[in-house]
Amino acid sequence: MSTPRMSTPAMSIVDTLAVAETWGAENVGVAVVGAGGTLAAYGETGRTFRLASVTKPLAALAVLVAVEESAVELDAPVEPYGPAGATLRHLLAHASGLVFDGAPAPRRALSRPGATRIYSNAGFEAMGEYVSAQTGIGFGEYVRQAVCEPLGLHDTVLDGSPAHAAVSTVDDLAVLARELLAPRLVHASTLAEATAVQFPGLSGVLPGFGRQEPCDWGLGFELRDGKSPHWTGTRNSPGTFGHFGRAGTFLWVDPGLGLATVALTDREFGEWAAAAWPAYSDRIISRLRG
Repeated sequence: MSTPRMSTPAMSIVDTLAVAETWGAENVGVAVVGAGGTLAAYGETGRTFRLASVTKPLAALAVLVAVEESAVELDAPVEPYGPAGATLRHLLAHASGLVFDGAPAPRRALSRPGATRIYSNAGFEAMGEYVSAQTGIGFGEYVRQAVCEPLGLHDTVLDGSPAHAAVSTVDDLAVLARELLAPRLVHASTLAEATAVQFPGLSGVLPGFGRQEPCDWGLGFELRDGKSPHWTGTRNSPGTFGHFGRAGTFLWVDPGLGLATVALTDREFGEWAAAAWPAYSDRIISRLRG
């Protein structure tokens, strides 16, 4: 583990961040972010980790840029990339009806669009294909041009599925988290729409945490709302949004508190994470917001 790297506040948060060392990962890096940038960081913050499903917020932000550039429309049909009647909004909100994993094509739908919340990597892959077709740019390259390059995310690369294939560092994701707290790439109203409940009232399964009624989701961002159990803390506000990944990674943004947290590890998600992450988040909030 590398030497702790601190900015502000001073030493009051170091011991809280250092708890990540007890998670059983060989390598771990964490950071706490405010609207002005990184408040504190600890561990392997410059190391490249697999993001797994933390790829999805990165991909979603690129789609929001495409929407503002009028390259795509959220409510335009996406057939043949998605099911008949499905839109880009359905795909991003896991409401297209597609199964979890749709490879190889053709992708199979379990329900009509808008009827159920089925967490679907296949939906994100269909989204990537649709955006690529509309822009004429491969989706990974579009993410680079639309998000990584403008934000200076030099170690973030999406090469493969927009659902889970990106790699990045804590340092880069701290910049992304700051962007999601105080957006510059897209208008604040665009991000507000993306982090509001899409297709309210749909029930579904939050992977690793069971069935949620409702299972609220935004446009690529998982919403805390009133979900229980959940991977964020009990002190996180209902407006918290973000994602966690199977690679033992998470990113949450809490606009109500003006805080965001990034954690990247090389230990696969499991019961350890479901137990450790909420308590960790609560400690951070207690230290920084009292």
